[in-house]
Amino acid sequence: MLNAARLHIIGRRLLQAIPVVVLSTFIVFGLLKLVPGDVAVTLAGDNASEQRIAEIRELYGLNQPFLLQYGSWLGKAVQGDLSNSLVSNESVLASIQRCLPHTLLIVVLALLTALLIGVPLGIAAATKPGSWIDSIVMAIASLGVAVPNFWLGMLLVAFFSLQLGWLPATGAVSFFKDPWASLSHAILPALALASGGIAEVARQLRSSLVEILSSQQVRTLHAKGLPPSSILWRHGLKNVSVNLLTVISLLANRMLAATVVVEAVFAIPGMGGLIVNAAMHRDFPVVQGVVFTMVLIVVSLNLLTDILYSVLDPRIAS
Repeated sequence: MLNAARLHIIGRRLLQAIPVVVLSTFIVFGLLKLVPGDVAVTLAGDNASEQRIAEIRELYGLNQPFLLQYGSWLGKAVQGDLSNSLVSNESVLASIQRCLPHTLLIVVLALLTALLIGVPLGIAAATKPGSWIDSIVMAIASLGVAVPNFWLGMLLVAFFSLQLGWLPATGAVSFFKDPWASLSHAILPALALASGGIAEVARQLRSSLVEILSSQQVRTLHAKGLPPSSILWRHGLKNVSVNLLTVISLLANRMLAATVVVEAVFAIPGMGGLIVNAAMHRDFPVVQGVVFTMVLIVVSLNLLTDILYSVLDPRIAS
């Protein structure tokens, strides 16, 4: 349950999130204004008259001062109005609602894969430090960090899609329309995205567990005759849970950013493809809307992490 201490944490983090959202969207809004060219000219066409260009500027508020433009956009954004695409005239919110589920599905599967593989590897390495098992796990972790996501993605496509024909190579299907087809399209991108996460989880967990299992407290527990498995699960993993949660939170944020490259390799119509296409066509409302959405997701993840910190370690909430 949410006691007073946790409510205080939530309130404090929400207050801290406000300047983060404002600053990040302000920077992106300003950088977009520095892109060479005139949006009004692009929308009006190459042979448009000055009058037509002036009308476009008036229509989209491009003739207003920069701060007024940003303030107007932010005021509408907090009310759920992210404007319309300058290219397709589609609602930016509708575009995000269409693309975001594909991105979130890949990230969730990648995170689960990183945990399901990385945690056992980290435990195996930590319980046998300096052994051949430890060496193999550290080699796998180093390889996972070194291999680029896009290169691994192309290898997965070549082997599992083109050679074996087990999984589709490109595209995506809505999870709500066909869950199994959606998962089959998301498996390979998730594996490509999870490679670095597996390495990060294994290395961080191994490092934390080795430190705890070699402590004086654990040696005392061994001397009292407690089974190694009980020491590992009840004392080792419990004490590293906060560190592991930090790794998971950072991985989730990192994977959200890395989907831009992975979605390009697998031709997935997710948030990465949406923002890249919008940036190429100077569709500033779409770019700003995607950034605003991603910032809100990251802030929400950080808030959830802080709440879980207080659950795993009550001293944090005190």
